[in-house]
Amino acid sequence: MESLTLTALLNKSAKDFPNRRAISLSGSLDLTHAQLQQIVDHAASLLISAGINPGDVVALTFPNTIEFVVMFLAVIRCRATAAPLNQAYTAEEFEFYLSDSESKLLIMPQEPILPALTAASKLKIPHVTSTLDFQSKRVTLSTESESVPDAVDDVVNDSSDVALFLHTSGTTSRPKGVPLTQLNLASSVLNIKSVYKLTESDSTVLVLPLFHVHGLLAGLLSSLVAGAAVALPAAGRFSASTFWKDMVSYNATWYTAVPTIHQIILDRHVSKPEPAYPKLRFIRSCSASLAPVIMERLEEAFGAPVLEAYAMTEAAHLMASNPLPEDGPHKPGSVGRPIGQEMAILNENGVVQPVGVSGEVCIRGPNVTKGYKNNPEGNKAAFQFGWFHTGDVGFIDEDGFLHLVGRIKELINRGGEKISPIEVDAVLLSHPDIAQAVAFGVPDEKYGEEINCAIIPREGSNIDEDEVLSFCKKNLATFKVPKKVFITDSLPKTATGKIQRRLVAEHFLAQISTAKVPKFGA
Repeated sequence: MESLTLTALLNKSAKDFPNRRAISLSGSLDLTHAQLQQIVDHAASLLISAGINPGDVVALTFPNTIEFVVMFLAVIRCRATAAPLNQAYTAEEFEFYLSDSESKLLIMPQEPILPALTAASKLKIPHVTSTLDFQSKRVTLSTESESVPDAVDDVVNDSSDVALFLHTSGTTSRPKGVPLTQLNLASSVLNIKSVYKLTESDSTVLVLPLFHVHGLLAGLLSSLVAGAAVALPAAGRFSASTFWKDMVSYNATWYTAVPTIHQIILDRHVSKPEPAYPKLRFIRSCSASLAPVIMERLEEAFGAPVLEAYAMTEAAHLMASNPLPEDGPHKPGSVGRPIGQEMAILNENGVVQPVGVSGEVCIRGPNVTKGYKNNPEGNKAAFQFGWFHTGDVGFIDEDGFLHLVGRIKELINRGGEKISPIEVDAVLLSHPDIAQAVAFGVPDEKYGEEINCAIIPREGSNIDEDEVLSFCKKNLATFKVPKKVFITDSLPKTATGKIQRRLVAEHFLAQISTAKVPKFGA
């Protein structure tokens, strides 16, 4: 197990499936597994010639482009550490991430991302641009160093190499740096490949950003390791108007997305149905809770099983998933069974809880990070009793399926009653006139915390607060009914399309007079 590397798995794919399509840019370019490996090895040699050494951190900020994929794999190939960054960051955010990761180099597209450039210049971090020539199928870097061809040939990757450096999304605190090794990544992609039975016959369209583990591990790397194919949208990001066209033209067999994107795809299906849809093996949902009603609508609309999964950055993505139909039933409202790692529900004293009893979800396995970078306090809290603590509350049912109740810090404590915001979300979303919904806790003088919610009505609906509250009263215990409903046309989301309750709470509390509301803590 210890000799397992992502690089070796990718090399094996290139040998086993040299002429099969590996990656496409919609309408412009197709590369086979063998071609991709040749381009990556050449790019890795360019990086070595530019002075990149094993262990150096190289930051990359790109849309979802072929150049990003090539440079990301090239950085890993020369035993350096890739640190992908969201190109939408401000200069201040770039400064924090570049500095915290101790990046030695920043790689960008030819069209510069100015805030990144500003931050790199301020920190005196050199930057280069990368371009793939579609004709010669070679990458060029804007460096003046003399290239040594095949400089990467003698480089042997090791399972302990830190290949990827990401930050947690910082839902309740400053983002924590997460180093992931070749072994972590290889273990995770094999788990993903195994549970979804990905083979060289599979194909998908990437709709999620590649600076995040969901798109990077579940969409891109697991496909490449399986000898399967991925297509990148021409725009470099998800576009509802071209999604099905790409899915059909690249014979897609599956896709993975966050619930927000599933809802956008569903809404478009209702308002502008496609003439034909591809025959999908499955649809995957991850990164946030999928309401059972949305799962039902997706399955009905697209005729494929919807498999909800559970993942986080520290586990190199996948922790649990619902099975494919041939491996048993999948359960709405559950994130499935543990995949490729041990999982336990612990109480605050580290005691494993019995079936059906809630506690903190804890994991251990070869996919899990060894610890946060330069963060002894964070590591002390996260690694107790021999387990990694996820910060999520859940229980395992009699069939071994995990059901999440919510983040420990997001559970709403109303006068001693612990309320799961996920449960309130699911009820709100079952109303036919509600398109998106999120429940959250707000400070309250009488109860300590009270429930509020924000909803986006369906197009053409005139739903009002009274109707929402009346519906909640019929479907929820009295103490779980929101006290206030915000009706809006947009909800604050993270770059990956995830709705974060803390951001939503802060956004809507800011609209209420500060005189009436105590300061809302993280």
